[in-house]
Amino acid sequence: MSPSALDLDHVLRRLEWTVIRRLDGLLQGDYRTLFRGFGLDFADLREYQYHDDVRYIDWNVTARLQTPYVREYTEDREVIAWFLLDLSASVDFGAHVKKLTVATEFVAVLARLLARHGNRVGAMLYGDRVDTVIPARSGRRHVLRVLHAMQSRPPAPSGATDLTDLLKTAYPIMRRRSLVFLVSDFISSPGWDKPLMQLAQHHEVIAVRLYDPLEMEMPDLGMVTIQDSETGEHVFVDTHDRRFRRRFASVATRREAELRTALRQAGVDALELRTDDDLVDAVLRFADLRKQRRRLSAGGSPPAHMHGMA
Repeated sequence: MSPSALDLDHVLRRLEWTVIRRLDGLLQGDYRTLFRGFGLDFADLREYQYHDDVRYIDWNVTARLQTPYVREYTEDREVIAWFLLDLSASVDFGAHVKKLTVATEFVAVLARLLARHGNRVGAMLYGDRVDTVIPARSGRRHVLRVLHAMQSRPPAPSGATDLTDLLKTAYPIMRRRSLVFLVSDFISSPGWDKPLMQLAQHHEVIAVRLYDPLEMEMPDLGMVTIQDSETGEHVFVDTHDRRFRRRFASVATRREAELRTALRQAGVDALELRTDDDLVDAVLRFADLRKQRRRLSAGGSPPAHMHGMA
């Protein structure tokens, strides 16, 4: 085993003891709270009924028959999970801990949780394009292979990230219904929301959003040089200027609102991962969110556009 492989094995063992064991105890093995469509295969269609989850409505059949129909699924013991990994230049940023480090630990934990039960995990790696596809396999050794692919890459070249490329590349590769983690800071050219929506119609998609506190609010550091990690451009700014800091925060808030709207419209839940977050706490917050969504979808009324059709 090479020195780098030994290092990754040490990292994985540390996470198995410090994170996975804690999640085992806190979730008590109920990982279905994380994955709503956990291991489901399409079985049949039937008419929509009150309390049905609207996410399972088949809109093509509904439009053709003028009556809402939902898809029914049967549980499959095996889960296929894919990690769509945005490893572009902006992900290699963090005031104290880099977003790339957070992404690596998240992938290590979730891939190990899934693969240790015989489920298969695969990965697609994006720098300035999709340059690596790791087929879905099971086992601890395979998880280490995914981590090695993330850690052994050369620095991503400068240039605008285009998540549309990653999503469109993934679509034909994932032929069977899968659990998909889109891990990104979502600093990207626009237009990725539509292919994400298309992907979410066929797979269980979870957006894992990486961010650093410095991307949300600029502290008063005096005169500093800021580099755009995507383009490589350097800008000299006065962070002591309150107006500049307010404009910076305003732009960040607007970008945050646009991102959340795009994910909501795509029908995708988001797991927020700050670089200063505790990974266990973040996963548990997400599990609570999924539980709340499930209760609402089970006990809520049909959406407004369904009234008169049911």
